[in-house]
Amino acid sequence: MFSLQLPIVAENSFSPLKFRPLSSTIPDLSRYSKGFSHSHPSISFPRSGRIHTATTDVASQEENGKQTGTGESLQSDEQIPPGLRRELMPRHVAVIMDGNVRWARQRGLPGTAGHEAGVRSLRELIELCCRWGIKVLTIFAFSYDNWIRPKMEVDFLMNLFEKGIQSEFKNFIREGIRVSTIGDSSKLSPSLRELIAQAEEATKDSTRLQLIVAVSYSGKYDIIQACRSIAQKVKDGVVRLEDIDETLIEQELQTNCTDFPYPDLFIRTSGELRVSNFLLWQLAYTELFFVDALWPDFGEEDFVAALRSFQRRERRYGGRDLPTAAANA
Repeated sequence: MFSLQLPIVAENSFSPLKFRPLSSTIPDLSRYSKGFSHSHPSISFPRSGRIHTATTDVASQEENGKQTGTGESLQSDEQIPPGLRRELMPRHVAVIMDGNVRWARQRGLPGTAGHEAGVRSLRELIELCCRWGIKVLTIFAFSYDNWIRPKMEVDFLMNLFEKGIQSEFKNFIREGIRVSTIGDSSKLSPSLRELIAQAEEATKDSTRLQLIVAVSYSGKYDIIQACRSIAQKVKDGVVRLEDIDETLIEQELQTNCTDFPYPDLFIRTSGELRVSNFLLWQLAYTELFFVDALWPDFGEEDFVAALRSFQRRERRYGGRDLPTAAANA
C-alpha cells in the first residue's frame, strides 16, 4: 500500500501484509524497530490488474473481467478473514488513533517518532478497508483542542500532514481514494489549505474508499456551526422554524461530505474509554470498540477483532427484539 504520512496525534497488532513497497515515500522506521511487537513491512497498494482506475486500458479490464473507471475493484475476489462476512461489513468506520507519544516514550524515543510510527498502522488500515469493502474511513488526525499542545509538536504534525498529501496525491487518484477533510481550517496555513482543496477536487469522483481526515476538528463546534447556519437561514426566511429536524441538521454538519455520515463502527486505541469531542452527533447509534493496543501497534489482528465484535452485535436503533413467534404474528 502507499506510504500515507498523515499527522496522527492519538496512539495497535496487525499480521504483516505482503504488498509491493512503494519505496522512497515511506518513512524509514528501521531506527525505531526496537520494541515493535510485530513486523510491519513497507506497504503499497498492489499494482496488479485486479485494481483498475480511469486510466486502465480496456484490454486489461477485459482480461480481468471488470471495469470501474474510479479506482474501484470488484470485491468478490478479495479474501475476507475467517469469521467475517462481507455483507455484514460496516460501511463507515471512524477511528481515534491514540497512543503515539506513549508508544515512543516506552521506547525512549521522541514523540515525533511515535507519530511517524503511527503512519504504518494508518497505511495498513486504509489498505484493509479497501480490500474488505468498507466505503468510508474517518480518522481523527488533529483535534481543535490540540492547538494548545507545544508549538514544536503542532508544527511537526502540520508539516507531516502537508508533506503526506504532496507525496500521496497521485496515489490517491490512482487507487480510487476520495480525500475529504472536516474541521476548522482557519488556523491551518494557506499552503496547507490550498493543498487540501486540490486533493479534494482531484479525488472527488473516486469511489473505492472515502478517507475523511478530521483536522482541527471539534464535535461540539461542528454542532454549533450547524445551528448557526440553520439560524441564519431561518432569519433569511429560507427555512421555517417547523422545518428544523434531524435531517436538516445532518445536512449542515461537516460530515455532509459523505453519503454515509453516521459511522457504523467506532474504534479507539490505547485503552482510553471516551470519544474526546469526536463526531458527537454522528456517533449516536454507533457501535463502540476500545482496544488496549497503542496506535503504532494496532494491526490487522486488532481490526479483525473489532469487525467480529461489530458483526456479532444486533443494532436496534431504539427498538426492541421480539420473540420469533410474536415477530411472525
